[in-house]
Amino acid sequence: MGVFVLLPLVLPLTAWPVARLAEQRLHPRTATWLLTVTAAVLGLCSTVCLALLMVVGTAQLPGNPLPDGWSDDEVREAVPYDEIAGQAAIPALLAVVSGCGRLLWRHHRVRRRAERSLAGLPRRTVAVLPDAAPYAYALPDRGRDRGRSRGRGRGRGRVVVSTGMLSRLTSGERRALFAHERAHLTARHHRFLLLVQLAARANPFLRPLRTAVSYTVERWADEEAAGVVRSRRTVARAIGRAALIAGAVPGVGPGVGPGAALAGFAAPGPVPRRVAALLHPAPTAHAWPSLFTAVGVAVWTAAAGTAISALSSANSAVTLFLVLKAATPL
Repeated sequence: MGVFVLLPLVLPLTAWPVARLAEQRLHPRTATWLLTVTAAVLGLCSTVCLALLMVVGTAQLPGNPLPDGWSDDEVREAVPYDEIAGQAAIPALLAVVSGCGRLLWRHHRVRRRAERSLAGLPRRTVAVLPDAAPYAYALPDRGRDRGRSRGRGRGRGRVVVSTGMLSRLTSGERRALFAHERAHLTARHHRFLLLVQLAARANPFLRPLRTAVSYTVERWADEEAAGVVRSRRTVARAIGRAALIAGAVPGVGPGVGPGAALAGFAAPGPVPRRVAALLHPAPTAHAWPSLFTAVGVAVWTAAAGTAISALSSANSAVTLFLVLKAATPL
């Protein structure tokens, strides 16, 4: 395997430039897909290589249940700095598994808590909660409910909003709010967010991509809402007012409440940047950057890093499999 087994652990650094430039120069939908796929592949590759290193490190521990041949010199020579890298990979992989597990549990717990808060309300696409705290978020349907929802023509989830939020918005701003949250549901933005969060748990170098996607999914929903309302200024005004309302109430703010792990109207993402983007012309939906621009270079650098990471992890996995097979007595 050589040094190739270590490359996927550091190649996420090649995606840092595109994390910043894509959210500024590309259409939010394009940027979201690009960053999410990049983060998912890089996170998976680094996890695979950690697992390969852990196998070599575990084989060196006394009393391990692995075949004795897996600790032979031929196997250890396949990994550079096998004693350090192999044994360091054990707690690193355990930390990755633990972090991803906690994230999935938190995501499940937030969804369950949000669903319980709607118990007893009519099964409609919009749920209005009698709560003075101002908030709004999109609650997607679970897999088992998706077929029933589609069959009833009710979309892919519910928009949850408090009376405290609705009472402070004008009619046009309320239209923008509902269009924004329905865009989250239609495009399944919670899946993008979950994928990049898992990737960032798998490799801390991917955290800039997680932050960027948290912003681009909100911008994507902003643009969809602007198309429905047909007024970019109305959507910008609604976002700014919702952020001010949430910030003016003690204990209430972006991401606070039952929708903390779900896409929300005033968060996540820097609200001033979202408002400023809506005060400019709409971005071109199908434009792809030229290679001779900064964002083009960043995109192709990230693509090259992702491809090298995938090839390196695949090569390492096949090589270690063949080495272990040769070292295992029949």
